[in-house]
Amino acid sequence: MLAGARLLFGMGRDNALPKSFFGVLHPATRVPFYNVLLIGAICLVGSFLMSYQVGAELLNFGALIGFMGVNGASLLHYWIRSDKKELTHLVPPICGVLICFYLWISLSRIAQIAGAVWMLAGLLYGPGRQAGSGGACCALKLPLNRPQE
Repeated sequence: MLAGARLLFGMGRDNALPKSFFGVLHPATRVPFYNVLLIGAICLVGSFLMSYQVGAELLNFGALIGFMGVNGASLLHYWIRSDKKELTHLVPPICGVLICFYLWISLSRIAQIAGAVWMLAGLLYGPGRQAGSGGACCALKLPLNRPQE
């Protein structure tokens, strides 16, 4: 829970979430106390609304998406954009993506639906927040071309 609170704090500090709530630290303890309370309240409500298994599967939905992204980024950086093609930079990321994808599609239908709805809400919130703040929310900058050496 505390790691999630710190993650929300970072997003609030960078104005990806409302800074007045998510970007606040307690002056004495330097803990993002609003975020701790929010996550605690969500966990409390969730514990009454779903089983432990469904909660764990919802957590795994996001984690597996993240792991597939990391493996995909590794493949992109070390194989696709690299001049030096090594089999050790190809096989592990592909295996990682395939294993995570298999585990991801093996999640229960309710976890897949709830995770997809949550992900869609985030995808809709981000651009809407950025448009409402004049584009100052957060910028995703991808290097499309490798620097010339």
